[in-house]
Amino acid sequence: MKLFIITGCCGSGKSTMKDALAAVLDSDKYACIDNDEVGLNWWDYVGTDHEHKYKDDTLAKAVEMAGGKDMVFVSCINPQDYYTMAEVPECVENTYFTVLCPADEEIVRRLKARPAERGFTSDEKIAPHVEFNKWFRRNKGKFQLFIDNTNQTEKETTELIANFVKANT
Repeated sequence: MKLFIITGCCGSGKSTMKDALAAVLDSDKYACIDNDEVGLNWWDYVGTDHEHKYKDDTLAKAVEMAGGKDMVFVSCINPQDYYTMAEVPECVENTYFTVLCPADEEIVRRLKARPAERGFTSDEKIAPHVEFNKWFRRNKGKFQLFIDNTNQTEKETTELIANFVKANT
């Protein structure tokens, strides 16, 4: 199985891309799965002796859901953590990271536009996500595909990622 991880901070467009890619990639070959779809709840892990297992369990569940197909997995996974700490299922042969990294101002705009129940209710709550976005930008040369999608249409970004996935399978 080839694993294509789409990552970035909250508000970068990951879930939008998952939905768009699911519409254009061949569903017989590719499974497009969002971290939020696997049915595991972070709050069941936080503060426990197995808090660190949440990401591993989520990835394992997503791989299971993919049913042997190459997978596009949407998650806020920090690539550094993935390579140094993650328990990657044995069936994963190759991992490719796509980072969505719009301008910081665009992240702020998108997060402020979300409903209050999503939790982005103040600059203080948004700041860590902007810092994560800056980290991606500082490290952009370390990823197989880095996309500044500030001024791109959904279709343009979808085509870039779909072409990258197809070229690597």
